[in-house]
Amino acid sequence: MNRRDFFLACTATAVLPMAAQASTDLKDYTPGLIQDALDRGETVFVDYAADWCSTCARQERIIGQLRGENPAYNSAMTFVRVDWDDYKSHDVTTSRNIPRRSTLIVLKGGQELGRIVAGTSQADIKDLMDKGL
Repeated sequence: MNRRDFFLACTATAVLPMAAQASTDLKDYTPGLIQDALDRGETVFVDYAADWCSTCARQERIIGQLRGENPAYNSAMTFVRVDWDDYKSHDVTTSRNIPRRSTLIVLKGGQELGRIVAGTSQADIKDLMDKGL
């Protein structure tokens, strides 16, 4: 392998994962963030998760993969991660009757378009995300 090919191979393996990660970033919830986005007419995908939750980690990997495969999700929705440990008793959780971490919901205006509780099926998560398109 010549130096040019080696450089290109090394660059691709370093840059592509960063590009994929950029498309999967979730905004960390702060009070008012979701409501402000809804007031602007945005569709909001909310991920109630905990760092220690393996179901949440699986959901986030699937969400990231789907967002990487279909940029329309990134254009159509604002993605917000609500830290379960910080907000499980907060209005952002209780007002929507969120039963547990690993709950995913899609909101538009004053409507909940769909919800998954503790589900890790790629098809189900894709169906939920498609509701936000």
